[in-house]
Amino acid sequence: MYELKTKETDASVIEFIESVESVRKREDAYKLLDLFTETTGYEAKMWGPSIIGFGSYHYKYASGHEGDAPLVGFSPRKAKISLYIGGDYKERTNLLEKFGKHTTGKACVYVNKTADVDLDVLRELILRSMEFTKAQYPST
Repeated sequence: MYELKTKETDASVIEFIESVESVRKREDAYKLLDLFTETTGYEAKMWGPSIIGFGSYHYKYASGHEGDAPLVGFSPRKAKISLYIGGDYKERTNLLEKFGKHTTGKACVYVNKTADVDLDVLRELILRSMEFTKAQYPST
């Protein structure tokens, strides 16, 4: 049976951030840690070895596949910083037009550094993502 790799762990968020090689990415990770904590009201937790997540929700698909995931999160990866923020596609797209330099995936937004983006728009993206996910998974 398939087992999820991305689970909440007891690993230290600070130790993980301190292990980030790039000084700039480490500084950005601390900035994002403060911003996400303040915006979400949740304590940061490690999800798997490299995702810093905030809050959680339980999902179950029609296929029967189910699990837990953070409501929102980020990861200071080597190439780019991954921001795990979803939401209503149209609303998210409109906000991203004002966000700054980024690329996107299905539920990820990738940035090189926080200086490239509007942090007020990021706060709004975080709030909208949480609102959307909680509406999709009301037991959260």
